[in-house]
Amino acid sequence: MSIKGKTVFISGASSGIGEACARAFAANGARLILAARNLEQLQRLAEELQQRYTTETLLRALDVRDRAAVERTVSDLPEAWRRIDILINNAGLALGLEKLYQGAIEDWETMIDTNVKGLLYLTRLIVPLMVENHLDGHVINIGSIAGVQAYPNGAVYCATKAAVKFISDGLRMDVADQPIRVTNIQPGLVETNFSVVRFKGDEERAGGVYQGIKPLKGEDIADIALYCAMAPAHVQICEVTVTATHQASATVVHREKSRG
Repeated sequence: MSIKGKTVFISGASSGIGEACARAFAANGARLILAARNLEQLQRLAEELQQRYTTETLLRALDVRDRAAVERTVSDLPEAWRRIDILINNAGLALGLEKLYQGAIEDWETMIDTNVKGLLYLTRLIVPLMVENHLDGHVINIGSIAGVQAYPNGAVYCATKAAVKFISDGLRMDVADQPIRVTNIQPGLVETNFSVVRFKGDEERAGGVYQGIKPLKGEDIADIALYCAMAPAHVQICEVTVTATHQASATVVHREKSRG
């Protein structure tokens, strides 16, 4: 199934998995609506994609936690951009790694507002456009293996990603009478700026997360998203859980000892 000429909305598109998805979908001829808080990074990405692939892009500075801003972003889309074929709900983050009874409530609120409510806001506004336009639409949510298996000191983050799983499952039921597919991609360890954000800029601690293992890259997840989007129209890939070869579960990771 070709995605050439299709319109793809990507949240959190300025870095990590979102940026990798932008590159992968641009390379296959899609038009992109790129949304993120950092407009400057989006502009640099859009210039690169235009030069490499002549990609048509529409950029929006957006914090998905802000419901009014999400509503404005979608309602103010130019007419030529309102036929959104694919929504990639990628914006998300983890903050902190403490026991539940020691966690910062502000961090919980940020994770819930971004990972759950932000995803819901965009889905609620964009899926009706797919229905109205009779599109073979596709919602691709970037979840996490943490939404399947909790791990110590990550209860709230894990809960937000479990919510993504069940929102995906429920939406899939709600659009079963429509030509709209819903996919939840659940990665394990992916080396992006994820851990730097979680540890609030502590790059040394963030680097330790990936020590002794070759983790997934943003490009690996983008390849999966692209594969799901390009499957034949009658094929719905509901859920993909993907880890690095030496990661068996959310908590079981084989790490090679450094030599020398």
